[in-house]
Amino acid sequence: MPHFIVEYTDNIKDEANLAKLFEEIHQVLIARDTIFPIGGIRSRAIELKDYRVADGAEDDAFVHAVFKIGAGRSEEIKKEVCTALFEVMKEHFANLMAKRYLALSMELIEFSEAGTYKQNNIHARFKK
Repeated sequence: MPHFIVEYTDNIKDEANLAKLFEEIHQVLIARDTIFPIGGIRSRAIELKDYRVADGAEDDAFVHAVFKIGAGRSEEIKKEVCTALFEVMKEHFANLMAKRYLALSMELIEFSEAGTYKQNNIHARFKK
């Protein structure tokens, strides 16, 4: 269950190329398929229409990602994966950041297995 959820301001909608970002994020996670089962990887985006950034004086933008995983990975693995994912984000948005004010952020949320409910037949496709 790695889920990568992006909130982004609507003023970068046309330039964000989130499909490409998700492809790049999935490549990072698929390369670690012994840590994160491929069949559980999900990405999605939420466009924000109502927001305010800083003092509101500029057409500022932001992208905030939440990386949700199940419990049980070491601190070392979590740090390595989060660093790799954030590097992808920084590289993906580098050109946009060079042209405008943009804030990037990412947080890790680790779920307890006791608090999640799942059913997924996609995993079977990757167990061949």
